[in-house]
Amino acid sequence: MQTYVLRRTLQAIPLLFILSVMLFLLVRVAPGGPLAQAERNPNITQEQLERQRVRLGLDQPLYIQYTRWMRAVILEGDLGQSIKTRQPVAQMIGERIPNTLMLVGAAFLLTLLVAIPLGAISARKQYSWLDYSVTTFTFAGQSVPIYWLGLMAILIFYVWLDNPLTGGPLLPSGGMYSLGSDRALGDLLWHMILPVGTLSIAWIAWYSRFFRASMLEVLNADYVRTAHAKGLTSRRVIYTHAMRNAMMPLVTMIALDVPSMFAGALFIETIFSWPGMGRLFWEAARGRDYPVLLGVILINAAVIVFANILADIFYAIVDPRVQYE
Repeated sequence: MQTYVLRRTLQAIPLLFILSVMLFLLVRVAPGGPLAQAERNPNITQEQLERQRVRLGLDQPLYIQYTRWMRAVILEGDLGQSIKTRQPVAQMIGERIPNTLMLVGAAFLLTLLVAIPLGAISARKQYSWLDYSVTTFTFAGQSVPIYWLGLMAILIFYVWLDNPLTGGPLLPSGGMYSLGSDRALGDLLWHMILPVGTLSIAWIAWYSRFFRASMLEVLNADYVRTAHAKGLTSRRVIYTHAMRNAMMPLVTMIALDVPSMFAGALFIETIFSWPGMGRLFWEAARGRDYPVLLGVILINAAVIVFANILADIFYAIVDPRVQYE
């Protein structure tokens, strides 16, 4: 296993290099630029614009710009400096990563805690009223856009419903803490309810539907019928034998959905004013802040690559028959 993990990690290096080249070119050839607003300002002279281009290194060919950027990333861990705020990009991302991981991690944990039992019960009671109810929920959850859910959540729980104890809104509309608060854990959890719940709904619908289909396939397998014939209880067959094998396709789906989770966080963080990487990416995209854009995208690409490596490792944990030489 250690040899396999090392080999896959080394294979990820050239992949990340190719991704970095493609991402760098895509960001730089996109319409507009960091000096787009300055170019439209009649009070800024051409000489001033040229000085800004030289300061930012935009007067150099793309391959020289990429080489300088990648050399700083590899040798110094320096992702550059924000064009707008003049802050180090690594510092800006470092301040936002914990917030995004907190949001996505909580939503992911809630998704698994709800979706797996829901899918298992739905498969066990196939064609019952419970199964039809779960199916209706999954179709609705997958069909409704996540940004619409976020806006409706704010409208219902912040605008329409009042807290009977305080008389104010039932739930906060955004942010991580209340203004003037001492940043207590309870205040943080209170602010996490709407963004985490909104982000989880679509994933609960998707994973419960997927796990239901996986469970139905396993429940019709020969070894499950043999376990029933040997006198094992239905609960033991399902939760000891069937669920473990049904989890394997789910592991792959989770690894492939990691980028989608972070993409969903972009909308959620923007709607609920959550200070995470998604909101940082949105602000950088609006301001054409190249260093911040490249830093956020590069880190997301690394997360996606190594999430697939972790998926292979979890295969061996879930199913002992999987061996890596």
